[in-house]
Amino acid sequence: MSNVIITLFSAAGYDRAAQGVAGAGRRLADQLGAKLHAIVIGEHNPMLNTSLAAVADAVVSADQAELAEYQPEACLAALTELCKRISPAAVLLSNDTYSQELAPRLAHRLGGSAVGDGVSLAVEGGAIRVQRAVYGGKAMATIQLKRSPAVVWLRARAFEVPASVSSSVATVAATSVTIPAATTKIVERKSESTGEARLEDARIIVSGGRGLGGPEGFEGLKELATMLGGMNAASRAACDSGWCPPTWQVGQTGKKVAPGLYLAVAIRGASQHLAGMSDSKIVAAINIDADAPIFKHCSFGIVEDYKKVIPLLKEKLKDAERGA
Repeated sequence: MSNVIITLFSAAGYDRAAQGVAGAGRRLADQLGAKLHAIVIGEHNPMLNTSLAAVADAVVSADQAELAEYQPEACLAALTELCKRISPAAVLLSNDTYSQELAPRLAHRLGGSAVGDGVSLAVEGGAIRVQRAVYGGKAMATIQLKRSPAVVWLRARAFEVPASVSSSVATVAATSVTIPAATTKIVERKSESTGEARLEDARIIVSGGRGLGGPEGFEGLKELATMLGGMNAASRAACDSGWCPPTWQVGQTGKKVAPGLYLAVAIRGASQHLAGMSDSKIVAAINIDADAPIFKHCSFGIVEDYKKVIPLLKEKLKDAERGA
């Protein structure tokens, strides 16, 4: 029987992206008639291990001191050794920067194939096929990975969490691996806290574009996002203009999101922006230009000046709250 591996870093925990990887791995393993193995790299994380044990057939935790903090050479060596022990048909990783850095190198060491930003997985004729966006999201390419194992990092929130978990809980086995002397090492890390949740995890996003005309246009969108229990985002043009923080940028060179509702306000819908929000379940748009490309990619659209629509929408929400 073949095997499928999902690899997660303990520092991230069992967030929405990790749940998506677990769900994708479970479904792929079932399609292949394979066993699902979860590999956790980094500090001991009981909550993550327990969550994975309810989805996977086996969980391996590599938490020795050399792996407590992410170092590319150490983590690559650990992953390579553990994957060789299991001999997988596929290795699935999340879309964090660690996974993106390691995926092609891991595939090379295992003699397999690598592809990134996968939004769907399928098995046809015994071969694994990965679908991903190309040309700035204008088209989708289906890539068949002929060399095994297939090493794929997956787009965040593109995959559903496991629909159901196994009635039997897998064992969690701690293991040690050989860590060779590193030729490169991260010597310093700097992080900046925004005080906000991750935009990639938002279920509702209210996004603004160049058509808002200035930073004052985002004030109304902030209030609307709060009323909806969502978060704010923006197009690159709005971020580059300094109207909102760069952490809000959605698009090909920004963040890729997949909320339940994406409300695009005064955003024309350039292909670069669509590449970042095309996985949204429902897209609604407000734009004064009836020919704006965004209207070809939305479920609901209003051709009107946003200054007339947003206040009315907020009033309706307030009426709904009072009625409740």
